[in-house]
Amino acid sequence: MIERLELPEIAFADEDATSIKQNIVSVYEGLTGRTLAPGDPVQLFLMSLASILIQQRVLINRTAKGNLLRYASGSLLDHMGAFQGSARLPAAPAITTLEFTLSIPLSSVTPIPAGTRVGPTGGDGSIYFETNEYMEIPAGSVSGRISASCSVLGIAGNGFLPGQINVLMDPLPFVQSVANLTSSSGGAAAESDDDYRERIRSAPESYSTAGPQGAYEYWVKASSSAVLDVHAFAPEGSAGGEVQIVPLLTGGQIPDRDVLDAIAAALEDRGIRPLTDKVTVTAPKPVPYEIRLTYYIARSRAAEVTAIRAAVQKAVADYQLWQKSRLGRDINPSELVARIMQAGALRVEVEAPGYLELTPTEVAQESGEPAAAEYGGLADD
Repeated sequence: MIERLELPEIAFADEDATSIKQNIVSVYEGLTGRTLAPGDPVQLFLMSLASILIQQRVLINRTAKGNLLRYASGSLLDHMGAFQGSARLPAAPAITTLEFTLSIPLSSVTPIPAGTRVGPTGGDGSIYFETNEYMEIPAGSVSGRISASCSVLGIAGNGFLPGQINVLMDPLPFVQSVANLTSSSGGAAAESDDDYRERIRSAPESYSTAGPQGAYEYWVKASSSAVLDVHAFAPEGSAGGEVQIVPLLTGGQIPDRDVLDAIAAALEDRGIRPLTDKVTVTAPKPVPYEIRLTYYIARSRAAEVTAIRAAVQKAVADYQLWQKSRLGRDINPSELVARIMQAGALRVEVEAPGYLELTPTEVAQESGEPAAAEYGGLADD
């Protein structure tokens, strides 16, 4: 893996407004031998010039820093990625597996055209799933399965449970019913600047086809904007050439079989996977945890109790998202306490979770119980 260096902030031009103004006035007074009063028209004229110079300095800094990967954003980052052969990933549709069922077995094959539309129960037709390719139900069989993608890019198609996508919008002869067998998932917005920047940074890993860890992780992230994190490794005690891939989706979502199969298919490219490697894509192991705590607010901030309590609830939700946004991120109650304190609490008494180390193939997930962050009242500073 290419290590990320922690470099100091950089500035190509001084843009401190006070020093620029002082410098302009000092130069003028030195050349003319005249001291300027605050309300002097010449002073006001020089300050108007100073404001233009300050804006130019800011633009110089922004333009120059934009040529560095750390500071580049937007279209400039797109151009920088082009040098590495890494285009920004577009928004991805949610995917699922549909099963078409016939009313009776037939003596001939039943075609299911590519692009056949199936909508969710109670839908208004604005969102539906289309079969990705042509399929045939063999003669004598009554059902067939095919993958389908959502018509709307992004997260809108995520979360339909098995059986909820069941309205055939393009009627087909002898097809009695259709339903999704898996929960729809994998939909994501276009790749963000932060994620794209990290992928550009790791792009050199992809130049090798010898099967390094970084190359596998790069190509998995390049397969879909829905992939948030990934860990590639050789299982302990395995025979040579065995590689296991563990991906994690945006929002800490654990990928289902459809997404895992799509990632595995992307890695089948001979320009990515060495011929001798056996690649297996598996979901990370969820490690559940609960949140049970009591927090107190300083009596001196009694007028802010309502605002602080709302901020604490948001801090807990943000912590839950942070906790599940990386593979192998240890369950860390200290991070939770820090966020609640920053939200305005005076002190926090944590009953759960306790600190727990996770392996790179595990991901923390909140349990089915809602977070219990109880307000304990006011306390003396």
